[in-house]
This record gives sequence, structure tokens and C-alpha cells, in this order.
Amino acid sequence: MKQLLFIGGQWVEGQYKTELFAPYSGVKLADVAGASLAQADEALAAAVKAKLVMRKLSAHARSNILETVSSLLAQRKEEAAKLISQEAAKPIKAAYVEVDRTVTTFKLAAEEAKRIYGETLPLDSVPGGEGRIAYTRKEPIGVVAAITPFNFPMNLVAHKLGPAIAAGNSVVLKPAEQTPLSAYFIAGLFHEAGLPEGALNVLSGEGKELGEYIVKDDRVNYVTFTGSPYVGEQVRSNARLKRVTLELGSNSAVIIDNDVDIEKAAVRCVIGAFTNQGQVCISLQRIYVMKEVYKKFVEAFVAVASRLIIGDPLQPDTDVSIMINPAALERALLWINEAVEQGAELALGGFAKQGLLQPTVLLQVPEGAKVIRQEVFAPVVSINAVPSLDVAIDLVNDSQFGLQAGIYTNKLEAALDASDKLEVGGVLINDIPTFRLDHMPYGGWKHSGIGREGIKYAIEDMCETKLVIFNRS
Repeated sequence: MKQLLFIGGQWVEGQYKTELFAPYSGVKLADVAGASLAQADEALAAAVKAKLVMRKLSAHARSNILETVSSLLAQRKEEAAKLISQEAAKPIKAAYVEVDRTVTTFKLAAEEAKRIYGETLPLDSVPGGEGRIAYTRKEPIGVVAAITPFNFPMNLVAHKLGPAIAAGNSVVLKPAEQTPLSAYFIAGLFHEAGLPEGALNVLSGEGKELGEYIVKDDRVNYVTFTGSPYVGEQVRSNARLKRVTLELGSNSAVIIDNDVDIEKAAVRCVIGAFTNQGQVCISLQRIYVMKEVYKKFVEAFVAVASRLIIGDPLQPDTDVSIMINPAALERALLWINEAVEQGAELALGGFAKQGLLQPTVLLQVPEGAKVIRQEVFAPVVSINAVPSLDVAIDLVNDSQFGLQAGIYTNKLEAALDASDKLEVGGVLINDIPTFRLDHMPYGGWKHSGIGREGIKYAIEDMCETKLVIFNRS
């Protein structure tokens, strides 16, 4: 397979090509075109030209395009899911879920395209405002630069493109180097749906060079990025005064009170910790359990985790597959070994078999260990006993991150107290922090990011507010 760039509504050759291989099987998937900086300039020029067309495109026309993309993707679900599973090593059953979510995300964007409202202002509510009529209107911000990660190569693309196009913007998209095919697949659907030429441009290639060039360019009006905090800081610096949304990392935690259904909570927590090999921004990384039920919870959790099926992502029963690359595996193993050396108990896993990191459970992990303090982004979870909910909340908050957190409790006051005190963008009561729906406001505090995704909320950021005043006197 030969994958071309998508610039100005045309499929074009790159300056060079790279071979793309499936992480699990090693099978060659494609020769992927790499964009030069000159081609990035062409993409930006096409986006600038197209933003004038998009600006004039009616709300119903934008909505129809997005609705068509949603419908086309639903029709090609099998093909799309297999593509995700191959290039990202995502278990196929999780890939089906991602495609379904992507269908929903574009449908939500189609609906929200018709609900972009301004408001009227009563200027005569203050002295000097008599005889004047005022209203605001929302206008597209212009050219959106979007940079997406490997772990949700289709749905996180949709979370950039959906609101941008719904709002009437044009886009230059830079997908992750390991997962460009999913982004190009979506670009093909937009092309088929009749999106104006240049309204979407997709560039694959060397991430740092292309990303910096696009983000720094003065023709870009808005930057939306999902990735690591380290790169997020660079993006924010390079963007200068541009508006940015940064969806960054976390070390999400859940608290287990002593009055809950332990077995039920353990099943959900296993899903939260090991879905997509733990390569999820809101993957469950830390579990704080009341000491009275600690032993029971650990036994239930390990029993469920031990039954996970590990192997080929294309097999329908696979739960956990290979990590995105050998470097990610090596880092995770180093952090696991560090935790054990510092006194943590290894209850499950802790090693790789045929290149696949086995689901790993660490107990009573020192709070200074990297698997606690940093984002492990691997199938690794730490379970620690705590004496009280207050201590648990303090430990959850003792982090540079704050994306989402959960608490299992049957005490209303405890749930409300946790929702007040937890320093995160989202609090889940009686659920894992790994839960996300595509219309909810999603984003974090502290080093977990700036701004919110979720179609309606992203559209608000991708629009400028204009004030119009009529003087009737």
C-alpha cells in the first residue's frame, strides 16, 4: 500500500517515504509519504484559502458534510476497526468501540453545527446604553492546527476535525507517526462527503519538525494538541499568542471505600487499568483502598486480571496486546523494577513475554516511585492501602496531574466531599476515571492540560466572539 499526503483536496506524493509496520505482527502496512516543510507551507496556504470558503458555508451544509462522514464511517466499520488494530496494536474489540465512538463524535459535531449561538445584550441596563441594541455572534477562528496521538488514532482525530469543521474552520492535521493511516482514512471520507478543497489537509512525517513549523506559523489561528506534557509545553511555547487546547497526560486514580461491592468494583478497575495496554490518558494507574477491605480488593482484582487474554490484537478475544514500540516497553519495565527495588510487592506480571508486557499489579508502592508520580502509559497499576478517605484524597491530589479521578462509595456525603476536594477536571462517582463520552467536557487541571474537548465545548474555543451594536438615537 502507498499512502499519499492530502493537501488542498488532492492526494500528493511526499518528499520522502517511510515504511510503516504493524507493532504486533511486524507486517509492513504501507509506504507512507513524508511531507517537506515546503509541502507544509502548501497545506497552510490551502487552509488559508479554504477558510474563506468555509466561513461562507451555511450551518446546514457543514452539518450535512459531518453527517455524511458519520454515515460513511458506519458503513465501513469493519475496515476502519481493522486499520486501527493493525497500526496501533489495539485489540480489535476495542477498535470496534473506537469506530463506534468516532461515528458518534462526527454525528454530535453535525448536530452542534446547527447550534452555534450568540446572544442579545441589554445595553440599557447601565447608564449610557439607552437607545442601543447589541448582540454577539460566533465566527470561525480561521485555520486550526491539529496534532493527534497514536492511542486513539481515529476518535481523537474526530475530536479535532469535528468541532473545527462544525464551526466553519479549515484544518491542517498532523497525525502520530505510527498511526497516520487512520487519519488519512478519515480524510478520504471528508473528500467523499464534499468538504471544500483545502478545508482539511493531512501531513505525515517527522513529528517535531512538522509540528513546530505548523504551530509557529502566523497563518495558524488556533492549535489543538493531544500528547505528553513535555511536548505540550513546547507546543504552548511555539504557539505564542495563539489560542491553544492541550489535552495532556495523567496518572489517574480511584478510591475504594469500605462499603462497596468489591468484586464489582474490581472488574471495572481491571478494565480501567489494562484497556489498550494502559495507553490511555485516563488509564487507571493508582488505586487507594480502605485498609479494612484492602486484602479482599487485591484478591478480587488479581483474580480478574489473571484471566485477561494477551496476544494478537486482531483476535476477537484478545484483551491486551503489544505496546506501541519497544522503547515504551523498556521504560515500563525499568519503572516496575524501580518500584520493586523501593519496596513494592509484585502481585502479578512484571515481565514481558514475546515482547508483550504482561498486565502488572504492584502493591504498597512508595509514593515517590515513578509508577506513582509519573504517567506510566502501560498495563501497570499500583494498589495501596489507606486509613481514611481524607488520606486517599490527599494522595490523589499529591500529583502534578489532574485529568480525572474516581471514588467508589455508598456514602452520599463522602461522594460530595470527594467531588469538592479532588483537584481534577472530572470526578467519577462509583466508576473508574477511564470513563469518557464524546459530548462531555473533557480536560484536566495542572499539567494535564488547558481547555476542554467534547464537541460543544471545543466549538466554543474554535470560534471568535464578535460584538455588534446599533445606535438607534
